[in-house]
Order: sequence, then structure tokens, then C-alpha cells
Amino acid sequence: MTQATESPAPPRAHGAPHDAGWAALAGVVAGAAGLAIAELVAAVVAPGASTLFAGGAAVIDVVPPWLKDFAVEAFGTNDKAVLLGSMGLVLALGAALAGWLELRRPPSGALLIGAVGVVGAIVAVLRPDATPLWALPSVVGIGGAVLLLRSAIARLRPAADLRAETGTVVDRRGFLAVTGIAAGVAVLALAGSRVLSAGSAAVNVVREKIRLPAARETAPPVPAGADLELAGLAPYVTPNSDFYRIDTALRVPQLDPADWSLEVHGMVDEPFTITWDELLALPLEEHHVTLACVSNSVGGDLIGNALWLGYPIRALLERAKPQAGADMVLSRSDDGFTAGTPLDVLQDPDRASLLAIGMNGEPLPVDHGFPARLVVPGLYGYVSATKWVTSLKVTTFDADQGYWTPRGWSALGPIKVQSRIDVPRESVAAGAVTVAGVAWAQHTGIGRVEVRADDGDWVTAELAETVGSDTWRQWRVSLDLEAGDHTLAVRATDTEGLVQTEAEAPPAPDGATGWHTVDVSVG
Repeated sequence: MTQATESPAPPRAHGAPHDAGWAALAGVVAGAAGLAIAELVAAVVAPGASTLFAGGAAVIDVVPPWLKDFAVEAFGTNDKAVLLGSMGLVLALGAALAGWLELRRPPSGALLIGAVGVVGAIVAVLRPDATPLWALPSVVGIGGAVLLLRSAIARLRPAADLRAETGTVVDRRGFLAVTGIAAGVAVLALAGSRVLSAGSAAVNVVREKIRLPAARETAPPVPAGADLELAGLAPYVTPNSDFYRIDTALRVPQLDPADWSLEVHGMVDEPFTITWDELLALPLEEHHVTLACVSNSVGGDLIGNALWLGYPIRALLERAKPQAGADMVLSRSDDGFTAGTPLDVLQDPDRASLLAIGMNGEPLPVDHGFPARLVVPGLYGYVSATKWVTSLKVTTFDADQGYWTPRGWSALGPIKVQSRIDVPRESVAAGAVTVAGVAWAQHTGIGRVEVRADDGDWVTAELAETVGSDTWRQWRVSLDLEAGDHTLAVRATDTEGLVQTEAEAPPAPDGATGWHTVDVSVG
């Protein structure tokens, strides 16, 4: 009886299933190397030309107001980190898919990565103030990614002539070597880009050496009774480190004051440009001003009060001599952001609108607009508080729009009367309970704050002292609360008698409304 002979195993198909993971890894590593190379080239060409950051900025440009509100509400000042992390995850998944496709159906994976590079290049050159060179980082970076991917997958894929003899010939050693080289390229390119773009450290060194001139017009001292100093209550003056930051800059502009200037132009008879040294030589003023973000929800913390040092914007406009018919000033940031501010607001002699260079006794922090930004009392930041400002264009609302207006936000952004309960927020002992918080009605001032428990009567709160109408105001009141669950509500009235509305509205298109309520457990 003849023994049956076992047939040899059929050769593996091109790109066998258990090689898919290696292919996906190759895609991710090659993609990471490509992005790192793009960062390195962008550090030479222009930081804004970075594939990742230009893409992120484009995403911010197209998001609808409701999505922006959701991001700010859910993530607060971490919204940019979440955006970049989400983009990184999507790109990693796409790169893994490209690796798998390159193994199964070459050159489809390389084409997918190449398409990402083309989109990145187009997005970069369409950014404000971009040049054709801004396409270079994406082109070079993705080109490197394609070469590394194809090289790695070529060693993972069995050679046709040897596969027929052995069935499973894969140059895994060569694959791992190429993949390791790609990872090394990514690390070295990223390190090189950080060295070349060390502007942040350099600008911080410059900032720390600056000694701001004394103000010709100093702000009145903060009254002793302005800060009630209660645990959990926001301080009257917000420390720089705690001041909220909401803007469109994924990469904070790094501006050396020696290279900075502000152009005042447009519908003016005498346009001019002012340098940093010229600005420092002007008679500067100090003012306490509260700033608020339009994305602040009812009871939110996207608001802060600081002492600002700067030069009156109305004086700059007087020098330029606006022409008849102009009604708006379009301010532009170094990163391309724009804000449209009513001309009459900036010309108002009773409003402390500043080209600010100092914040709470020190040069502006880099994150908050160093070397210069706008501070305008009474208007939400999206129409007034341009950071890293480099241009003031006198124009009209018919001719120009600020960044957020075509994206669904109103052209005018007067801050609404609002109030917030800071304490208590959770549980308290029964009896006399201190309820405290802040209220604001910038440039009008807070005249009264009232608090109630559940559906009881409104009780008038004690108002703390304040520097003036352009800042928020602390308040407190004592309520007798029995054991159980209670809902506290607050409403404010400005000095002109306007009562904060109970009607609830989201931040878009011109600021949230409603009474802030807090549920507390009393035991």
C-alpha cells in the first residue's frame, strides 16, 4: 500500500492577512515621518505652512457656530489640543489604511498619501498672507512619506520568483530596517523643526527683558472692598496664568517687538505705520477692563478682569483722520484673524479702548497677544480683542467683514448683562448660607444683583466695590436654607435699569442669555 504524500502548502497570496498589521504599521510610521519632514520644511519656509497646523486652521475656518460652541463648552481652553489630537488620530488611521492598501493593491496606498499631500499643499497656499512656497512643506513631507512607505512595503511583499519556490519569502529584516529608518527620520526631522522654530523660547527671553514705561495716566487703585476674598469666588483681578484664552491660533504667533509694527490705513487721509519703539514713547494709559468671550455660556468662565497698559486707539485714529462714510475698523492679527469693530466705539472718548502692551503689570503674555493687542470695553472679543495685532484698516461694514461674521455670528457684539453664582456649587450645611458670585455689564455697570432660592422671593445682594463700569463686580447675599435640595438663581440689573433676561439663548450668534442656576444639597 502506497503512503499518500502530503502536498506542499500553497504559496501565500500577495499580502497575506497576518502581514496586514505590519503594513498598517509601515503606513503609520511613514505618515509620521512625512509630517515631521513637513514640519522641518515649514520651520524654514513659514511656521504657518505646516501641513498639520494649516489643516487645523482650515478646519476652524469651516466649522459652524454650533460646533464651535460645543467644542468650547465641552473642552474649554483645551479645544485646540483636542482638535489637533483628533486630526492626528484621523491621519494615523488614514496612514494605516494606506499601508494596507499599498500591500494589497499597489500603488493605491501611495496614491492615498499623495492625495493628502496635495490637499495639504492647497490648504496651505490658501491661508491668509500665504505664498506659493507654503505648498513646499506638504509636497516634500508627503513625498518622503510615499518613498518610505513604498520601500517598506516592497520588503514586506514576497518576491514573485522566490515565492514560487518557497511559498513565503518576506524580507522582514529589511522591512524592519526601513521602518526603523522611517521612525528615525521622523524623530530627527521633528527635533530639527523644533530647533529651527525655537522662536517661542527666543521671544519669551525678549519679553522677559522688557521693562514697560510708566503710564502717564494711571488707573485708580482697586478699592479695598472690591474683592470679597471668599473661597471659590473668582478674584476681582484675574491672574495672567488663569485668564481664559480663546482664539483661532493653533500655533501662537512668535513676534519679536523689534520686527513688529502696526499699520493704520484704509479710509483715512493720513495713513501711517508705528513701530514698537515709537509706541513705547507715546503717553500710555492704564485701565481696568473685563474681557468676555462670546462663546461663554451662562455661568461660564470665559471671562476675566485685568489691568491693561496701552495707548488709546482713538488717538491713533485721530492721527490717521478717518474719512466720511467710514463706520468700521478691521483689525488684523499676525495669524490672519480679523475683527470688525464699530468706528464710533473706538472713537468714544469715554471708553478706554486700548492698543495694549501690558497686562497686570507685565508685558503681555505671548498667549495673550504679545507684543500688542486690542482691548475694547463692552464688546465681545470676537469683534474687538484682536491679539498679535498688526493692522487697523478703517473701512465700512458693507465693504469688509471680520473673521466670524460670514461664519454665522453677528457683525456687532455688545456684551449682555450677565451674572454668575460661584459659591456654593455643591453641598452646604443648613441655616444661613452665603451665596456669592460676579456680575457684569461692561461700560454700563452693575446697579443691582438679586438671588432667589427655588421659586421664592428675590433677595437683593450686597455689591462689592469696583474700579468702574468697565469691570465685573462681585456680590454676596445670605439666604436661610432648610435641609433638602434647592435651586439657586441669580439675575443682574445694569445702572440704566436693564434687567438680565430670563430667556435662554445659546452663544451664537451674539452671546448667551438666561439666568444662571445652581443646584445645591443642604444638609
